[in-house]
Amino acid sequence: MLFARKKRNYIPLEESERLAIIERASRQVSRGVFYSTIIIIASFLPVFLLTGQEGKLFHPLAFTKTFILVIDAILVVTLAPVLLSFFMKGRFPKENANPVNRWLERLYEPILRVCLRWRKTTLAVNIAALVISVPLLMSLGHEFMPPLDEQSILFMPVTLPDISNEEVKRILQVQDKIIRSVPEVAHVLGKAGRANTATDNAPLSMIETIILLKPKSEWRPGMTKQALVQELDARLQIPGVVNGWTQPIINRINMLATGIRTDVGVKVYGQHLDSIQVVSERVRQALRPILGVHDLYVDPVTGGSYLTVTPDREALGRYGLTVEDINMTVEYVLGGTPIAQTLEGRQRFTISVRLAQDYRNSLDQLRRIPLRTPTQGTVPLSAVATLALEDGPPMITSENAMLRGAVLFNVRDRDLGSTVEEAMATLSRQAGLLPPGYHLEWSGQYEHLLRGRQTLTFILPIVLLIIFIALYLAFRSLREAFLSLVTVPFALIGGAYMVYFYGTNLSVAVAVGFIALFGIAVETGVVMVIYLNDAMRQLVALRGNSRENITRQDLQEYVIAGAAKRLRPKLMTVSVALFGLVPVLWATGVGSDVMQPIVLPMIGGVLTSSTHILLVTPLIFLMTKEYELRKYGKLL
Repeated sequence: MLFARKKRNYIPLEESERLAIIERASRQVSRGVFYSTIIIIASFLPVFLLTGQEGKLFHPLAFTKTFILVIDAILVVTLAPVLLSFFMKGRFPKENANPVNRWLERLYEPILRVCLRWRKTTLAVNIAALVISVPLLMSLGHEFMPPLDEQSILFMPVTLPDISNEEVKRILQVQDKIIRSVPEVAHVLGKAGRANTATDNAPLSMIETIILLKPKSEWRPGMTKQALVQELDARLQIPGVVNGWTQPIINRINMLATGIRTDVGVKVYGQHLDSIQVVSERVRQALRPILGVHDLYVDPVTGGSYLTVTPDREALGRYGLTVEDINMTVEYVLGGTPIAQTLEGRQRFTISVRLAQDYRNSLDQLRRIPLRTPTQGTVPLSAVATLALEDGPPMITSENAMLRGAVLFNVRDRDLGSTVEEAMATLSRQAGLLPPGYHLEWSGQYEHLLRGRQTLTFILPIVLLIIFIALYLAFRSLREAFLSLVTVPFALIGGAYMVYFYGTNLSVAVAVGFIALFGIAVETGVVMVIYLNDAMRQLVALRGNSRENITRQDLQEYVIAGAAKRLRPKLMTVSVALFGLVPVLWATGVGSDVMQPIVLPMIGGVLTSSTHILLVTPLIFLMTKEYELRKYGKLL
């Protein structure tokens, strides 16, 4: 059986006419796309102004995206039309020949007609959603950066400043044994005191234990890192030891950047160490009941034990000795006397001799240290000097030419911003907390949080102004520039809802996500306004630009045509962003906990901004054109 092939009528085009059509289409779209690219680049300006840790983290993202977009903006107006002239040949089906596109138009057009008919209801629903999103954002917690899971734990307990070598060694061994008994722990490595480096001035009372964890697939069912830290903390309650929990990398960054080894530190500045210690204890007592404050600890500025040797000059004269003789003897027997060197490969090590630890730890044994006199034989050290143990500072810290103490704590089970704000309010209500000449300073990650917030608050209005100017240059109309810019707050709706329901705190990462979202939202709005303007030009060419020839029904039909008949490029703009972002929500491993706060506002914002652009932007555009026709008698 023979089937007759359906004959389709195609209109042949001359080569010159085909190139002319491509040229007109390129001019129509490339201007808006070019300025959209400039707008996205401008929206990333706040990221370039970030400094410190957040700047080092997000500058590569901003630079990479900017370089790509700059090249893209150039190619849109140069290479793209040339490629179109090469590849757009042959027979082209109508746009509605695509079944997916045809189905989307059938779904979209009735919804758009309902929105155009119920104008006040449509606008009221959008405004209500926008108003609700504001308190949602205000209720979110604040933090500097989302905690990066380093897949390891740093346990930093501190004990009394005058602890002995033997005792800290015993505590370290007990702690390591308890930690190793937890099934999720793979390896444990602990140290006490300072390392062989000038950048680590840790006292003997500070212990650092790095805990390497097994892969999460080998953990107990339902176990999380937070629960693991709580279990370890409960097992390691040793009298005289204050536990502290953090991660190795972020701990080093905090110490190098602020001098604080915990999330937050309250620095106490003053003139006398004893007074600083008293103020620090008052601060600790005030912060103790605040929810979210953990590992609270006062960095000791007193409590160290010192051996004081006071020479008896009259006795020294009787025995023919000098103060230098006492100093040299004490230095040799306690500090050690170099007697030789040993060579191991290319390394040299000094061999020193001093009293054994049992003798050094006994005041009675130290008093019996013999001194050789010129004429009267050997006498004990106690015969020419008085030995006593006295309290003093274990370590003196100064900043800005003032002595400093610190009250340190970590924040868990609560966001950083609200915890510190409540702590600041609590301290401000404490009467007589600070003597004259003393002051407090908040440091740690809260310091970075304030710096990032101030930078973004200062630059965001400037960025919005730059975006508005670029939109005006693209459309040569203040109304249409405002029409495209109004998509920014409506993009905020989805971002706010997404961040809120995921339970994510506001941070620099979330702010970067919103910044990227604003550029995408404006770009999609520009594409919609371009096609709506093209529909108006077609109407004017057909009916003339006069209110006698154009009715409200004509305006509505052409607005619907401009919105619905060019649905595919708008949905493609949105889909490209979504398809690239959604997989991040299911990502696991190192870095995913930082990427997700960036992606969440972008996914939610793209969904709501695209809904606003598809339904509300044509409505506002139609109302604007009806106003122009009513007031001026023509379309501007």
